[in-house]
Amino acid sequence: MTTLKLSRAPLSGTDWSAVEYDPATNEVVMLDQLDLPAEVRYHRFRKPDEVAEGIRAMVVRGAPAIGISAAYALALQAGLERGDAASFLVANGVAGRFLNETRPTAINLAWAVARMSRRAAEVAESSPDDRHQAMIAEAEAIHREDVAACRKMGELGAADVPEGATILTHCNAGALATGGYGTALGVIRAAHAAGKVVRVLADETRPYLQGARLTAWELHRDGIPVEVITDSMAGFYMQRSEVDFVVVGSDRIAANADVANKIGTYSLAVLAQAHDVPFTVAAPFSTVDLSTPTGDLIPIEERGRDEVARIGDRLLVADGIPCRHPAFDVTPARLVRAIYTERGVIHPDAGQTARDIPPA
Repeated sequence: MTTLKLSRAPLSGTDWSAVEYDPATNEVVMLDQLDLPAEVRYHRFRKPDEVAEGIRAMVVRGAPAIGISAAYALALQAGLERGDAASFLVANGVAGRFLNETRPTAINLAWAVARMSRRAAEVAESSPDDRHQAMIAEAEAIHREDVAACRKMGELGAADVPEGATILTHCNAGALATGGYGTALGVIRAAHAAGKVVRVLADETRPYLQGARLTAWELHRDGIPVEVITDSMAGFYMQRSEVDFVVVGSDRIAANADVANKIGTYSLAVLAQAHDVPFTVAAPFSTVDLSTPTGDLIPIEERGRDEVARIGDRLLVADGIPCRHPAFDVTPARLVRAIYTERGVIHPDAGQTARDIPPA
């Protein structure tokens, strides 16, 4: 399927989405981000383990989108379980544990599984059909809330973007990584929508090339000027005063405001500080993990050798040579000028922590 075809308007608010639920067919619909930009192709999944594999294999990626996908997977699980309350809760728990193991760094995944499990406990004594509908409604609420959060944090972040700015971003924190609109790209979209003249430098983001393949594709579709650079070029352009603002997303923010994001983000933050360029983060509050005191305690996912050793079918590193691939790194709070959430803005470099984010 090369176009998004649903029985209702997409919750993303656009004509393409990272993940959606189709109520007419009881299927989770995912845009295959492994194929972009060469091909726009959607998959339809009816089983929670299929959704879990889509998360693990990075058919869908980005912390908020992963959480939404997991929520929909548990909604599918609720439709499959026709037994009593006890068997329903056991099945939900097994599916939740399996989902949590797919991408351990992104806290939105565990957050969404926990929220859906609380809802499962509330409706366990209901009929199988009522349980299913309640779980679908909860997953859809998570999806809608994420889109609204992205638009709010985008508005807050856009206020800090200078007129005429060249903005550097890393990886993909756009609509493809969220329920719609995007976190870091939400800031860029909001600045553009407000009439500010901006241009974007998108790091290619080795080894998975999310910046080159996904961020550039999104921004180009929106008519926002974008150029792709290799990761190692960022310092060159900062040194030449060609970067005015850096904004990235996050997969987990510790209580002290240390930020875990795609590998290479920490290097950018160090470069930004050296060149007095604001380094900022946009993320929904569901990305904040107040139970983890510092970034040192955030688990860092190690992915497979071939993602470094190959690009598609092309061999880059000879067989037998080991490769290392931590998928994320942690940027200390002292390097972060601002964190934009739907609840408000904090300034970690001035001593604020995630506990200073305003309550809902």
